[in-house]
Amino acid sequence: MHSSPRPSTADLLLIGIDFSSAPTRRKPITAAFGRRRGQVLQLDRLEALPSLAEFEALLARPGPWLAGCDFPFGLPRELVETLDWPRADWASLIRHYASLDRATIRAQFAAFCAARPAGAKFAHRASDAPAGASPSMKWVNPPVAYMLHAGAPRLLAAGVSLPGLQAGDPARVALEAYPGLLARELLGRRSYKSDEPAKQDEARLIARKDLVDALEQGCSRLGLRLKLSHAQREALVDDARGDLLDAVLCLLQAGWAAEQPGYGLPTALDPVEGWIISA
Repeated sequence: MHSSPRPSTADLLLIGIDFSSAPTRRKPITAAFGRRRGQVLQLDRLEALPSLAEFEALLARPGPWLAGCDFPFGLPRELVETLDWPRADWASLIRHYASLDRATIRAQFAAFCAARPAGAKFAHRASDAPAGASPSMKWVNPPVAYMLHAGAPRLLAAGVSLPGLQAGDPARVALEAYPGLLARELLGRRSYKSDEPAKQDEARLIARKDLVDALEQGCSRLGLRLKLSHAQREALVDDARGDLLDAVLCLLQAGWAAEQPGYGLPTALDPVEGWIISA
């Protein structure tokens, strides 16, 4: 499914999406927009999307665009097979998952974990380990299972193209991104954000400054330099929750994927699990 015609990178709007399964005005979905010129990625603007309806409207915007979305697109195959959920293709699995409420999902996932030995409670996708990502079946800290429940059915309904998972509009392409992968490459284990005011300290502020500096200098293996205005740099550093920065990290991963054969995805991608770009 990597064969849809691709717009040239010069014409392509890039989008990075820091997602929330229950966005509000106080904690919206954040979208970063930019364009790539050679090895430079220019940040154009940041948008706050305080509702899932506004996320749907974003997905409906005409292309050509390529979005990196910070939520899982798939579930561990081991989990899906154990629960005997539909797995002939991605769309049938996501339709089934969307038909369940959160309480049912939590109960089924908790029962799955309870039957497994300590230290191996969760099933993992193949891309979790190389990306350093939480298992997509986790329902707390972070509740990525609910992010999948809110996000993936909307991708399906919007008819966007999901390389390796679903053929859709070739001018609107979405890929699974994970900001923690790029942040850890540049900061190691230093924390740069927190939703808790008590943890929004000087050390995290310095980490955000260091992270933005490294992105501007093009220090990551993605080989891209981030171009910011002074006001944009200040906004990224000042946002103690890290939502703006996470959207920009997803934007850079989308910018990297835009120039890769097959968007940098493995050729033998499991359509039940999906894959995190640049993992």
